[in-house]
Amino acid sequence: MQVVSEAATWAKMSKSKIVTDKFIEKALSERINRVKKYDARYMEMIQNHSLLIDTSGYEVGTINGLTIMTVGDYTFGKPAKITVNTYTGKSGIVNIEREVEISGPSHSKGVLILTGYLGEMFAQNMPLCLTASICFEQLYNGVDGDSASSTELYALLSSLSEIPINQAIAVTGSVNQKGQIQPIGGVNEKIEGYFQICKIRGLTVEHGVMIPVQNVDNLQLSTEIVEAVKNKLFHIYSVSTIEEGIEVLTGVPAGKKDKNGLFPAGTVNYLVYEKLKKYAKVNQKD
Repeated sequence: MQVVSEAATWAKMSKSKIVTDKFIEKALSERINRVKKYDARYMEMIQNHSLLIDTSGYEVGTINGLTIMTVGDYTFGKPAKITVNTYTGKSGIVNIEREVEISGPSHSKGVLILTGYLGEMFAQNMPLCLTASICFEQLYNGVDGDSASSTELYALLSSLSEIPINQAIAVTGSVNQKGQIQPIGGVNEKIEGYFQICKIRGLTVEHGVMIPVQNVDNLQLSTEIVEAVKNKLFHIYSVSTIEEGIEVLTGVPAGKKDKNGLFPAGTVNYLVYEKLKKYAKVNQKD
């Protein structure tokens, strides 16, 4: 209805008594141009560092999550910085967006799933005692969907293990309590959005995205991205488990339990377990 109304306005301005397909196309074109301004403004804010998005280096407890933004009928993908802090306590995982009531139910569910994963993986012979705060930095208009749950878990594991994450790789994908990566929507828009940022800053062999393996069949990327992937200037990693993903992001083996339930020394899971064991001992003293 809005498009028809706008097309009628364009017809009136052209002194036409009939709204033809030319005016419909004009209305659609102008609408897209208007909402594209939001995309351009977002890109500008990243370029001038008003929005803090790192595409190089390594950081502990910090990761780029791939998100979708919709303005009217126009959808575009952009990364969002997700940070995690962990420390002793019994508050569990604190979803900052939920605390200020800008977290949708699907996002809140995704965060709650992380506790189930940590409990089964690391708390079979000790209580799960920790406080962890998770935040989508510089997003103030609400967060929903569970497509960032795996991203949040990677940042959580990084914070606990103190192993830094490669900031050149952006991530999307939901996760279940067993650590299996699940498919998400908008995969092409998310990849396109992150690629454009990396392109502006100068593509390197480090840049890339991590997506669920199930979404590989959904890929319909621009020729420019396909060529960048072929030339190894941009990478698309497809993963099916948290263990696969954390190894790509950190370059450190995830570590699998042996028959005694112990993780190999120096692995991500070993360092996470040791940190949680330390937290449990501190809380027992209290």
